[in-house]
Amino acid sequence: MSSSETVKLPGLSQRIETILLPAAREARVEDVRIGLGYTAVLLNEDRLGVAYTFRHEAQGGCCVFEGLRPISGRPASDLLALVGSSDRIEAAVGLACANALANRPDEGVQEGDVLGHLGLRRTDRVAMVGYFGPLVGPIKEQAESLTVFDLVDRPGADVRPAAEAADALPGCQIALITATAIINQTMDALLHAAANCREVAIVGPSTPMLREAFDATNVTLLSGVVAKSPKDILQAVSEGGGMRQFSPYVRKVSLRISGFKKN
Repeated sequence: MSSSETVKLPGLSQRIETILLPAAREARVEDVRIGLGYTAVLLNEDRLGVAYTFRHEAQGGCCVFEGLRPISGRPASDLLALVGSSDRIEAAVGLACANALANRPDEGVQEGDVLGHLGLRRTDRVAMVGYFGPLVGPIKEQAESLTVFDLVDRPGADVRPAAEAADALPGCQIALITATAIINQTMDALLHAAANCREVAIVGPSTPMLREAFDATNVTLLSGVVAKSPKDILQAVSEGGGMRQFSPYVRKVSLRISGFKKN
């Protein structure tokens, strides 16, 4: 290989799997809930993680999860291997498993949601990939502009189609990117488009709080959740609930990343 050639990093899903694989081989699956809003995976020692369910992209008719029967009792590595799957339900199960392994109250994790750690400036143009309603008002008050990109049928002035995000990100100083982009395999392209952003935050309950997976990227902040009451989260997920329903049973946490490019 010549000195002018660039070494291409493995994709984010592959890095997550590689980093967590040793721990996953030692862990056992106790329960999996594939809910209409979120998917939850419970491992031994009450370790629980969640990830968004792309229910509208479920395949297989009345059976949306075809393989790995039975699931309970398997090594967590069997589920972790699904994190890079092209099947959205499988990928959600894989990411939820990764989050059960990674999202722990470890040293360096700070309490609170993303806005408490982002450092917004009045001159910032902000792109939000994925709609996070509670953040919209505060960001509009603190920044020059906010444009939301989401999977929408009727785009409006404030919400644009998700496909437009990659073209808009180079002109922004702040990028808030939903962790569900890991599930639908758009995260790597979005991070590339956000290369010149001062702050790049991965946001939402699906976020793996895994510093090592993001250290070589332009991500500056991870903002996710750590489970406090796995039993209550499982019930909320089974009943079709989302973050609003299981928020009393999680801690919102953020983790500052010192990657390769921080302006």
